Amino acid sequence: MAFPRSPVLGRSRRLRDRLRLGFAWFVFVLGVSGLLAAAKTVYAAEPAGAQDAGAAIALQARQFAVESGALPGMRLEVEVGTLDPRLKLAPCDRIEPYLPSGARLWGRTRIGLRCVQGPTAWNVYLPLTVKVFGPGVESTAALPAGTVLTAADVRTAEVDLAARGTAIVDPGDAIGRTLARPVAPGQSLRAADLRKRQWFAAGETVSITAIGPGFRVSGEGQALGPGYEGQSARVRTESGRIVVGQPVAERRIEIVL
Repeated sequence: MAFPRSPVLGRSRRLRDRLRLGFAWFVFVLGVSGLLAAAKTVYAAEPAGAQDAGAAIALQARQFAVESGALPGMRLEVEVGTLDPRLKLAPCDRIEPYLPSGARLWGRTRIGLRCVQGPTAWNVYLPLTVKVFGPGVESTAALPAGTVLTAADVRTAEVDLAARGTAIVDPGDAIGRTLARPVAPGQSLRAADLRKRQWFAAGETVSITAIGPGFRVSGEGQALGPGYEGQSARVRTESGRIVVGQPVAERRIEIVL
């Protein structure tokens, strides 16, 4: 036999459910507040004097880059980037700069900065742009793509060797070459600005040089395809063996063993 539900019991259960929901919401709000407080601790606005600390870090980073990346006869310029402006680092008595694994002080790069003496250890990465100035080849005038360079089209000047691509440093490597793209007056010439040289055509007889530890062997063979600089080429030797090497000069290929 079913008994009718008591109105008092129903109100009690509804009150209990509301209390549970309210308590759960309180816990949720409390947790979010804690997370926000923690986030503010790490990403707080820069306090007074932070600019001075940032300037000191930038100066130390620049000195480290210049001293570590110094090259004979080269001039370095270091542009120091900035850390996340929201990042608040704990005070540190001694900051140690270092070069991260795989990074080099050349072009767009980064260095590491870690606190080795202070109440809180921290480690950050600071972006840098390292310009390395040295003798290179630049154009003397605006030249369209397809121009075959002459001695009058190029000159030696101080260029940023660490900028995009591989810089041409010897005028002899540019004269007689064809431009793959237009260049502006005074533009540093890079390998990508020049069309790849074809050292031989398919079917031509080429000289083969095999180089290994303590030995150097030469021979001849027939090219099975065209030989462009920077691209591997296949050659059939006099014995019928097919070898692969790098075209390095007119009708010449090298194989490094």
